[in-house]
Amino acid sequence: MKFKVLGRVEIANGTASTALARSKIGHMLSLLLAMNNETVSVDMLIDELWGEQVPRSAQATLQTYVYMARKMFTESLRVPNAQRLLVTQSPGYMLAADQDAIDSVVFERLVREGSESLERGDPESTVVTLTDALKMSRGCPFAGMPTGTALKAHVTYLQELRLTALGLRIDAREQLGRHRDIIPELRSLVAEHPLNEGFHAQLIKSLLRCGRRAEALQAYQRLWQILDAELGLQPTPEVQRLHHEVLG
Repeated sequence: MKFKVLGRVEIANGTASTALARSKIGHMLSLLLAMNNETVSVDMLIDELWGEQVPRSAQATLQTYVYMARKMFTESLRVPNAQRLLVTQSPGYMLAADQDAIDSVVFERLVREGSESLERGDPESTVVTLTDALKMSRGCPFAGMPTGTALKAHVTYLQELRLTALGLRIDAREQLGRHRDIIPELRSLVAEHPLNEGFHAQLIKSLLRCGRRAEALQAYQRLWQILDAELGLQPTPEVQRLHHEVLG
């Protein structure tokens, strides 16, 4: 089976596949996927699904959701024994999926491998590995699914991990001397993430390395304006040192 969560949640078993609807059942399965092969307690599931508005019948309703999810696995995805996939295990439930079957788990592993190869001084391998990882992203993780406290935290983690992968890949391409090639991507990233000083710093550095000193200075001034207007802050000392390098 294959489970995709780096975008809309989709589950496939051979040629059979389904996209999980925005529903309590979809929400429950999303949290179980986020916890990948860990038992999620009934209390945690109830808190995730209902928050502070827990109905008296929450536990019984949760059992019904589990029954309906297993029925979906059996009827729509042709899983022969759904109870071995969606397991009842004290104090709650677990989705027993192979680690390589969940795209977010594979994504985490590839980002870790890319980071390690960069530390070893192999930027070429880093670019290849992280490009493979980033191709897996189809949008916001668990897109369209309601999120409670636990699932929202996991979504945030995966979003931050994607930013880390982007930054590491840019670092690797810088080490390979591909400054000109990464400028368009960096301009897009600073527009999408205006408070991310790391992306701004990488843009300033790449412009400077390409001999585009005036544009590098404009990029620094833009960062300064954004931080001042939004947070009342100045760029970090590291970025300010980069500014001095631009001034020559």
